[in-house]
Amino acid sequence: MSLKTASVLAFERKLDPSDALFHAGRWDDQAEAARWPAIALREKSVRGTISNRLKTKEQDPAKLDAAIENPNLQTVDVATLPAEADTLKVSFTLRVLPGAGKPSACNNADYEAKLLQTVQGYVDSQGFGELARRYAHNLATGRFLWRNRVGAEQVEVTVALIEKGTATKSWTFDALQLSLRHFDAGDAQSDRDALAALIADGLAGKRHVLLQITAFARVGAAQEVFPSQELILDRGRGDKSKTLYHVDKVAAIHSQKLGNAIRTVDDWYEGANELGPIAVEPYGSVTTQGKAYRQPKQKQDFYNLLDDWLLKDKVPPVEQQHFVMAVLIRGGVFGDAGN
Repeated sequence: MSLKTASVLAFERKLDPSDALFHAGRWDDQAEAARWPAIALREKSVRGTISNRLKTKEQDPAKLDAAIENPNLQTVDVATLPAEADTLKVSFTLRVLPGAGKPSACNNADYEAKLLQTVQGYVDSQGFGELARRYAHNLATGRFLWRNRVGAEQVEVTVALIEKGTATKSWTFDALQLSLRHFDAGDAQSDRDALAALIADGLAGKRHVLLQITAFARVGAAQEVFPSQELILDRGRGDKSKTLYHVDKVAAIHSQKLGNAIRTVDDWYEGANELGPIAVEPYGSVTTQGKAYRQPKQKQDFYNLLDDWLLKDKVPPVEQQHFVMAVLIRGGVFGDAGN
C-alpha cells in the first residue's frame, strides 16, 4: 500500500520569541539601561485631508468636491521617545526548542515513521548549522526592529545566553555593519558563528537554550518609534484609525512579527538574487507585496517538496531541504484533509 500524507499533521514552532518591550534612554547611558523608563502609548487627534483615491466614475461632481473639501478627522495611537532620550531599547527573550521535524499531532503512524527517518537523515547529513547561522545573523542585524532600524544613526544588539536566570555568555553586534541582503558577517563572523552554534545545539536538543536579546537604536531625541499595529477586524467597534500594541501599557512588538524577522532566511527561491531573503512560509508568501514566490505550479512550494521527499523518495536539492526543515521549525498545520 502506498504511503499517504496524514490527514492530521501539525508541528509546534521551535523558535519561540516573547513580545518585545520598548524603553527609552540616552545612548551614552546604556550601562543604566535596566532602569530606563518604559515607552507608553498616547493618543493624538489630527485634522488631515482626504488623500485616498476616490471612485469618480458616474459621481456627481458637486458631491466629489464636497467629499474632497471636508477635513479628514482621525484619532491615532503614537509612541515617541521623551525629549531627553535619543535611544530606543527593544528587549525580548527567545527560546530555542528541540524536536524539529517531530510532529505534535499525526494520525498516520507509517507517515510519521517515514517523516522522522527523513528528518534524521537531514540532521545526519546537514545538521542545523546552516539554518542556525541565518537565524543568528538576523538577530545580529537587528532585523526584528523593522521600521525602527530604518534611519537609525547607530544600532547595537546584544544577545545573552541565560542559564538559571543569569547571563553566562553574551555577544554584541554593530548591527548596521551587517547586511540584510546576505548572510556574510564580515568582521563579526566569529561571534555570529558562536551564537549560531548555540542555536544549532538547541534545535538538536543538545542543551537548553534561552536567549535574551537587547537592541539599542539611536534614532534621535523625541523621535517617533514604531510598535506593532493592531489589526482591528470590526472597524465599527473602534474610534481610532490606528491602534498600537502594548503590554501593560508598555509599547511592544508582537512575538509573531519578531518570529517573521528571525525566520527571514529563504533566499533559495527563484528571483532571490534581486529581492533578497524572505520569511520562510509554505508558499513563500510576502503579504506586503501581495505575492507568493513559491507557487505550486513551480513545484517549489513546501508541500510539493515534502511530498516528493517523503512519498516519492525524490530527494530535493540541499537548499530546498534547508527550506523544508525551516518550515517545520516554523511550525504549522500541514495535514491533507482529502485523505
